[in-house]
Amino acid sequence: MIRFHKEGYKIISITFIIAISVILLADYFIDITWLLKTIQVIMLGFVVIVLQFFRNPARHTKLDENQIIAPVDGKVVVIEEVEEPEFFKDKRLQISIFMSPINVHVTRYAMSGIIKYSKYHPGKYLVAWHPKASTENERTTVVVENKTFGNVLYRQIAGALAKRIVNYAKVGDKVVQGTDAGFIKFGSRVDVYLPIGTKVNVKLGDKVKGGVQVIAEK
Repeated sequence: MIRFHKEGYKIISITFIIAISVILLADYFIDITWLLKTIQVIMLGFVVIVLQFFRNPARHTKLDENQIIAPVDGKVVVIEEVEEPEFFKDKRLQISIFMSPINVHVTRYAMSGIIKYSKYHPGKYLVAWHPKASTENERTTVVVENKTFGNVLYRQIAGALAKRIVNYAKVGDKVVQGTDAGFIKFGSRVDVYLPIGTKVNVKLGDKVKGGVQVIAEK
């Protein structure tokens, strides 16, 4: 059975209302068969696109304190040591995953722990793979204190199409690896900042599955 994320309920409902209204109005006012059929197909296609974007497939996470799992579905676009300027203010290992509009956009906790920091930043809507996207785009920064890795930071970053980031993390919350951490609407990226020396289990260009695939470990 296909499940949909709660963040999509309102948009899905509005989409159905619009699609049904347009189809009924077209059927009433348009007598040209090919034009009527074209409009109907376009509206049905629009509904399918919205439904697939907000799908929320069940993922069965194998809990492991020594592993970092992919927080989202998508493609690994960055693996490098960088200076993290907001929270750590020192060098960290960054792994970035880009989500296209056809990927599942649920954000999941990459590890279990306690939320130490959670902040929303308004910003621009540069394409998600732009080098400055992680510091200039709309984004949220969350730090989870984990028994094995210490403090691990992840950042939800809006892309050119994304217009709203949903973040459920609140300081003091105890969170469980693989559970729902938020949602980014319509194209985006998630950066994970790990301690230097963490073993990376993915390479550039790999496609990963959120909540399931191990991207790093001790």
